[in-house]
Formats: sequence, structure tokens, C-alpha cells
Amino acid sequence: MHDVFELSDSLRKIKLNPKNQGQPMQIDVFNGDADGICALVQLRLAQPAESKLVTGVKRDIQLLERLSVQKNDQVTVLDISLEKNRIGLDRILQQGANVFYVDHHQSSDVPRHPNLKTLIDTSANTCTSLLVDQYLAGKYRAWAVTAAFGDNLTGSAEHAAHSLSLMANQLKQVRDLGVCINYNAYGDSVTDLLIAPDMLYRELAPYASPFDFMSDNSIVYQKLLSGYANDMNQAHYIKPEYQADAISVYILPDEPWARRVSGVFGNELANQNPERAHAVLSYNAQGGYQVSVRAPLTRNTGADELCSSFTTGGGRKSASGINHLPINELPVFIAAFTKKYA
Repeated sequence: MHDVFELSDSLRKIKLNPKNQGQPMQIDVFNGDADGICALVQLRLAQPAESKLVTGVKRDIQLLERLSVQKNDQVTVLDISLEKNRIGLDRILQQGANVFYVDHHQSSDVPRHPNLKTLIDTSANTCTSLLVDQYLAGKYRAWAVTAAFGDNLTGSAEHAAHSLSLMANQLKQVRDLGVCINYNAYGDSVTDLLIAPDMLYRELAPYASPFDFMSDNSIVYQKLLSGYANDMNQAHYIKPEYQADAISVYILPDEPWARRVSGVFGNELANQNPERAHAVLSYNAQGGYQVSVRAPLTRNTGADELCSSFTTGGGRKSASGINHLPINELPVFIAAFTKKYA
């Protein structure tokens, strides 16, 4: 088994191995959450390739900025906003790389380029893994279902799972796995996580279905389950900092466990109170807040617009975030949050 505490490649600028100078490389760039990881698992099961992995924590989304390529390299980009990576994308296309880009976040205008192939859908009820599932005609659908549950797209996950004829306990198993993989991606840095995302991908990648992984790789699986349960148990003691009929705002303590649960705790709050919007704030290394926003499940929209109105914000319609909110801007955020969902 890999050392689960090994640091991610995303912490280092990606450069070519001197042995491979002049030879095209496959480079896989993916968000370190359940959606990004499960999307890549599906693709590499269907299209095996030795590749360089570029990933990071959930909020490490401008991954193309650190990418060095050469002409004819094959770059796959999964589950990071094209809008946030446009400068890096334009650069690597100009350098002659071929790019396959799959995503469901904000994209703005998608560039037209002979070396760029895109599969982008910003609808609130889809995710990158479901788009890859469509691309592969459902060949590894159980992984897409796992990712959709991780992204809190319960209805979409159950709809996709229908063709798999899963029993109730099996559906719960993939839901729990998806939630735990997603939980593992949250943190201020990779050192906050239980398992570095590139290492977790490598643990999952050999398995044609999540059920094979869960039955065979019990050490990693149990590490995720127990970590999630322990951290969420602490989160349940947190009371809202501010609450009204339409919104609630929670501020978590400055602890690694709190940074790990910031996203999944927001999902749980949304599921428990589907008519209310929720914001979960945790402290970041810059001395401010990292913000996770969940739109009301009954409306499921507007989170991207709200968060994008702040400098480091972005995401998707139902779930978005702000990487750095200065502490003195908390009243501004609460006012904007209230106005959005009142």
C-alpha cells in the first residue's frame, strides 16, 4: 500500500522528466475531491495510460497555472473551472499540447482551438463524473454514482444507479464512500487531509467498481470511514453564528478536523434543512475565512453567483466557496448572503 501521507504532486511545479525529453506525456489534472478522482478512475479504466498526476486539496483549483508542457503532450483536465484556469489553458494550448477538458463549474466563453476537446455542462444536477459516465456510455457507472453522492447530488446519483439494480445496502455503501472521498479533499493544505488526493486516486484506480475497492482495500476504506465519523461528531457540537429563516452561518474552530469537514458539514446541513441556504466558515492560513456555501436544495441555484462576487470565490450553482474572506468582511458576506436568499 502506498504511504497515505505522501505529499501530492500538486505541491510541486510539474516539470518533464529529463529521460522523457522530446517524448509526449500524458498528464492528468483533476480536482482532489470525489468528483475529480472518480472521473479519472473511470477514464483510466477505459483508457489505460501511464500519466503524471496533478491535483491538490478541494480548493486548489487553478491547477493549470503550475503546469509545464511540451508540444504534443496529452493533457486531461477534470473538475476544475475553465473560467478560473483560462490563462493556463490558453498557454498550454499555445505550447502545442492537446487538451481534453471535462467539467461542470463556471466556464464563461469556451475557447475554440483545434487541440481542445471539451465536455462541459454547468447544470445544477450534474457533475464531472456523470459527464464522463455519459462519454463512456456507462461502462464504469458505479464510480459515477459514488462521485455524485459525494457532490451531494442525491437525486442524480439515485437516477444513475437505477440501471445498476443495486440493493438498498449497496446504494448506502457507495453513498458513504462518495461522501468520505469528498470529505478527504477539504483542508487548507494536503497536510490537513487523511490521504493525499493523488495517493487516494492510486488506491482506487485498480478497481473496476467501488464495491471491489471496499471489499479488497479495507485499510484505506476504514481510514476514510472512521476519520469522517470522528470529525463529523465534533462538528455536531457547533452552533450557528448567525441564523435566519432563509440562511445560516457556521464558524468552525481553527483545527485540522474542522477544515476537513467544512464541505461535508455544509452538505449535511443542506440535507437537514433543504429550504435554507448554509455557509460554513473555517479559518485559513492567510488569517481569514475559507467559506463553503450550499444553496437551498429546494432552489439549488445562486451559490456560484454569490461566491463569484468575492475576489477568490467561485464554484457551481448549488455549491460554491470563497478561498479567502478577510475577517473584517464577514458582515459584508452575511449581508450579501441574506440578500441572495431572502
